[in-house]
Amino acid sequence: RNLLADFPSYCPEIPCHTSSMPAEFLGNLPKNLTTHLTHKLYAVFPYKSKNPLAIPQKICYTENRLTVRLHRKQPQEDTMAKKNQKMVEEITAMDVDFAQWYTDICKKAELVSYTSVKGCMVIRPYGYAIWENIQRILDGMFKATGHVNVNMPMFIPESLLEKEKDHVEGFAPEVAWVTYGGSEKLEERLCVRPTSETLFCDHYKDIVHSYRDLPKLYNQWVSVVRWEKTTRPFLRSREFLWQEGHTIHATAEEAIEETERMLNVYTDFCEKCLAMPVVKGRKTESDKFAGAVSTYAIEALMHDGKALQAGTSHYFGDGFAKAFGIQFAGKDNKLAYPHQTSWGVTTRLIGAIIMTHGDDSGLVLPPAVAPVQAVIVPIAQHKEGVLDKAAELYKALAAKGIRVKLDDSDNSPGWKFAQYEMKGIPVRIEIGPKDIEAGQCVVATRFNGEKQTVALDENYEALCDTVSDLLENVVPQGMFRKALENRTNKTYVCQTMDEITKALEEKGDGFVEAMWCGDEACEDKVKEVTGVGSRCIPLEQKHISDKCVCCGKPAKHMVLWGKAY
Repeated sequence: RNLLADFPSYCPEIPCHTSSMPAEFLGNLPKNLTTHLTHKLYAVFPYKSKNPLAIPQKICYTENRLTVRLHRKQPQEDTMAKKNQKMVEEITAMDVDFAQWYTDICKKAELVSYTSVKGCMVIRPYGYAIWENIQRILDGMFKATGHVNVNMPMFIPESLLEKEKDHVEGFAPEVAWVTYGGSEKLEERLCVRPTSETLFCDHYKDIVHSYRDLPKLYNQWVSVVRWEKTTRPFLRSREFLWQEGHTIHATAEEAIEETERMLNVYTDFCEKCLAMPVVKGRKTESDKFAGAVSTYAIEALMHDGKALQAGTSHYFGDGFAKAFGIQFAGKDNKLAYPHQTSWGVTTRLIGAIIMTHGDDSGLVLPPAVAPVQAVIVPIAQHKEGVLDKAAELYKALAAKGIRVKLDDSDNSPGWKFAQYEMKGIPVRIEIGPKDIEAGQCVVATRFNGEKQTVALDENYEALCDTVSDLLENVVPQGMFRKALENRTNKTYVCQTMDEITKALEEKGDGFVEAMWCGDEACEDKVKEVTGVGSRCIPLEQKHISDKCVCCGKPAKHMVLWGKAY
């Protein structure tokens, strides 16, 4: 009908939106319409249309009949769109298989690669850049609280490791041993560092003699080896990167204050820099660090309702000092044993970021640790002035300290959009001929997909202010609210084990808040019956009931329970 609109007398009624030309269209047409209709067909079905339309494959006029054969053709842009769609489809949907979704993102966002060394991973440049940003921010926070960096050996003699009984028993199953040096068998086995408490103690006994030598506030950034049987990228691997802080103090009060201070540092970092809400709490006796008097932790809830321990802080009392013979002369000139702490976070924080914020399109990175905070994508970059304008935007944003990338490659804009969504870049800036003509650009945010137009003034101040506000406020706050909503929706208050089982069956995995009497047997039974173990005793307590969720006896604490990574 539309094609023959200029000639109503020759306009048969035909159905619309068909994949092939209906027979009714083939009416008897005068010869002088053939050329006109042919031109109109090609005008309506251009080869490089933005929509997947049928195009004329053959048009002929014989015996007063015009025959049009149509062929469905995907234009170039839409073929690329399909490739973009396919690239995203290669990520398994998290609702289909969360574990595979996680692995897909780790590999396709180019965070890690597998290696021939079983249980270990290659952290690729993009993944390592995230860790470098985590390291840079935390290192600044540590130094602001008076800590300095050191580096201890990676080998620990077996005799040194065995000096603290509880400690060695806790780590024995995970220890890797070196028994040969070159071709010679060693007189004493060397443990490849699983943690460094014993090394620090061996050092402290040589340098701590007086109260004037205290405190020592040390930290180191190293890798450690623990012989995990089941491994997953970032979450569990036989070698991983971490920081471990080790401090020694004159009094228990100072050491406990340090333990709590560093727990708060981790909390602030996770919530403000990673946009990841956490619960601060104390571990139960059965779950504390080997050799510790008490262990404190921050627990985060992932998309799938499972908990992840994001950081720990331990108070050791004077147990290690006694085992290693560390004493100092106090102000009263009497010998005393110092009190110690240790605290650490690892590259599993990257796994926490993925599972807290990621979606079916890939990573969603918090701006503070994103290797690239904003990417500029030129539209129709072959046209005059587009790349020049994009370069000006890049220069203005970089001058403000924003980690910005200009992608002037020959990949299509659609490919670039999908690629940078996959990599979780917080902000995307689009600039094309029409934008330049209108004196504006388009700014899109990754975490919610929202777009806005921003005017391009003389010095691009409006753009710089908009992007800075997005990176510093809008995006991290929005990501935190979204993650907190997920945690709130998946936190269940229960008074009996039947209620726990019912909540998990009906609503899925999540945190369970329930009372506990303090008996380890009840702690074990809750896990055996319901599948959820104790994650921590939250520092902020709630009074849910007076009775233990398991035995019904008087309760001592509200405990946070859950399945965990």
